[in-house]
Formats: sequence, structure tokens, C-alpha cells
Amino acid sequence: MVAPSGEQFEIAAVGYRAVVTECGATLRVLEHAGRPLLHGFGEDEMSSAGRGQLLMPWPNRIRDGAYDFDGDGYRLGLSEPTQGHAIHGLVRWAAWSREEHGATSVSLSYRLMAQSGYPWTVDLHVIYDLSAEGLTVTQTATNLSDRPAPYASGAHPYLSAGPAPVDGWELTLPASRRLLADERQIPVGEDEVADTAYDFRVARPLRDLRLDDGFGDLERDEDGVATAKVRDPATGLGAALWVDRHHPWLMVFSADAGWDPPRRALAIEPMTAPPDAFRSGRDLLTLAPAGDPGDEVSVSWGIRTLE
Repeated sequence: MVAPSGEQFEIAAVGYRAVVTECGATLRVLEHAGRPLLHGFGEDEMSSAGRGQLLMPWPNRIRDGAYDFDGDGYRLGLSEPTQGHAIHGLVRWAAWSREEHGATSVSLSYRLMAQSGYPWTVDLHVIYDLSAEGLTVTQTATNLSDRPAPYASGAHPYLSAGPAPVDGWELTLPASRRLLADERQIPVGEDEVADTAYDFRVARPLRDLRLDDGFGDLERDEDGVATAKVRDPATGLGAALWVDRHHPWLMVFSADAGWDPPRRALAIEPMTAPPDAFRSGRDLLTLAPAGDPGDEVSVSWGIRTLE
């Protein structure tokens, strides 16, 4: 028998342990000193609700699965049929190939072939590395085509700060703007978070706030890193997710819809572009033709324990 998520790649270092799967190069497990930092899934299960998956060559939604690029129109399969969108890229369910697997790191790759709706061939690569600083994830894309390719990336970890529900957890989110979405969850505007229920620039409890929102204008440290945190004030324990300067957006989802019971974890999703970027062009990357400067991009994010 083969596990629903394929081969399992375990790594460990300095109290951290992670398991990455062949299917989608998905982060199935991340824990520190035996305490889960993620709400993952079992080896006998497949990922649901995007848990731990990589989102390439776009994160979130493309409205109607249709977009224009470089003067041509394209139409993708509607992988979110209930809303009528193409969602979370093309590689979540693909079998990725192991490149190297050591005690503390694992790297996997996948060649995304040109296809209907995305007629570019792109090599994708990911490295998961554990150290005393926690988990670092580096996602790389290289255009193998003879013409420019649209590209964005993301990931879908659900953070855990201890016993659920999330209502009692505290969230710190270094974002001053929130995207406003329509009934189909496509951005139609944005607003400042100041003086609203969505201002988590200073840690405060989530309570019963329902979140499925994109946040931007991230506050960063001197190295360009922005860090979000979830913490259980009863124990002081939690998890922090950081993103590099290539990630101007975080999607935050309180796991209400589609979860039974709901609100078991809080997804904080790194994104290099906002939802519907293939249509809006906002922060969308253009990979140069193969062999030209700019034909490759690498971005990093990570998770560490809070104690």
C-alpha cells in the first residue's frame, strides 16, 4: 500500500520534528518538543482544506479561472467549482521527486509541464530545513519556456497554539491594511485596519472573529522580515510564522467553513501576490524566458516555536 500522501520524509533538529510528503511536497507535521506547531493530518489521510500544501504557480483564487497575460487570454480548470474559480495553483496533488534527504533537511522538485490554461514549463523546487531557529522553507521557480511566464507562490500552514478553539488565542499580525472581498471571495478594495476589529498589530484575543482575509502593508524588521504570532495566553506557548521581503501578503483563515468542528487552527498563509493577481496584475511576478536574467525566483518563509 501507498499512503494517501505518498512517501514520507521525516527530518529533525534541536527539538524540532517535521514530516514532508511526496504528494504536493506538503508539510504534514511540524512539532517542537513533542508539541504540535501545526494542525496537520495523519499518515493515513490526505490533506484537506489545503493543510500544509504549497501553492504554485499562484496562491488563492483566479476569478472564473480566466486571465490575460502578455496580450493573450487563458482559461484554467475550475478547481473550486462551488465558487467558480481556479484555486491554489497546479501542484498540490502532484507527486514531487526527492532530491536530497538528510537528517535535518529535505529537498523536492517538480517539473510543471505546459498545459491548457498555463502553457509554460516551469521547474519548481522546495527545501525544508530545520535548525535551532525552527523551520525554513525556500520555494524556487525556474522558467524553462522561451517566453515570459506569470508566477506567484504561497503556502497553506495552519498554526496551532494549543487546545482549540482559536477563540482564546492571541494573534499578532504586523499588517496595516486588509483586502475587502466580494461574496465570491475576490478582492474588490482595501481598508486600513486601524480602529477596526482586524487590527492585530498589538497582540489581542481572536474571540469569535471570523477571518478569511488578505492582509498587506506588513511591518518588517531591519532584515525585511515580517512575523505573525499565535499564542495561548493560558500557557504562553504558541507559534510564529515569518516571511521574507518577497512576501507582501498574508492570508488569515480561522478555519470556520468546511471544518467540523470549526476553529481548530489558524491558517496564516504566506503569499507573494494577493488573491486574483493573475487578473489584477498586483505583485504578480514575470519570470523571464529560460536563460535570461530573471528566469528564476526564490522566496523564503518559516515557522518557529514561541515559549
